[in-house]
Order: sequence, then C-alpha cells, then structure tokens
Amino acid sequence: MTQSIHVQNQSLSEPVLNQPTVTAYRLLHILFSVVPIAAGLDKFTNLLTHWEQYLSPMILQMVPVPANVLMMSVGVVEIIAGILVALRPRIGAPLVAVWLLLIATNLLVTGHYFDVAVRDIGLAVAASALFLLTKSNSKK
Repeated sequence: MTQSIHVQNQSLSEPVLNQPTVTAYRLLHILFSVVPIAAGLDKFTNLLTHWEQYLSPMILQMVPVPANVLMMSVGVVEIIAGILVALRPRIGAPLVAVWLLLIATNLLVTGHYFDVAVRDIGLAVAASALFLLTKSNSKK
C-alpha cells in the first residue's frame, strides 16, 4: 500500500512503515545539504584540513592548474552540490553520491587514506538512500 507523507512542504509517495522514514529523510536531506557546502567552503580556508594532501599525484599530472586552484574548483562544485541537494534532492542526491565515489577513487589511487575512502563510499550509499526516499515523480 502506498501512502503520501509530507516532509517540509514536500510530498513523498513511498511505502511508509512509520515515522522513522520521515525522520531518516529529513536527517539525510540536512546532512547532504550542509556537509558539502561546509566542505566546499573549507577548500578556500583549509581550516578543517589541508585538502591538497588528498589529491592523487596522477590527478595533479592530468590537470593544468596548481593543486590549490584545483581544490578551490572542487570547493565550488561541492557548494553547488549542497545547494542542489537542499533545493532539488532528487537531482542533487545522486550527484553527491557519484561525487563521493569519485573522491573515494582518487583516495584509493593515492595508495593512502583508505579509511577516508571507505567512509566516502558509505556516505555515497547514504546519499543514494536519500535519493530513494525522495518521491520519484516529484519535481524536486
């Protein structure tokens, strides 16, 4: 049986078992809106970490810009992705999932940071769950 639920003025038409489904959607929606924006902004300040350390040397050889410029470009993409999740989670969530898998691939290629790569793969699965919780025929 399919029921309609409403989440912050958004209608989801999914099989609903109980209130935790709505709570899970809200938590994932907030997470994948805020975290990419925060991480993207930090690419300009390096307050959380020195982001360039995570770049694969192979990537640096492929792009014609310095590592700091590349990371600021990555930051812009992450900010846009977070805004897109906030406004259009049906589009933004899979974008963030793919982005996280690309980041994990970069980390695996470095031969270091396997723990961070595994974490990012897990986050990609969570972003996919947000996509699945979003109404399939919604304009969002």
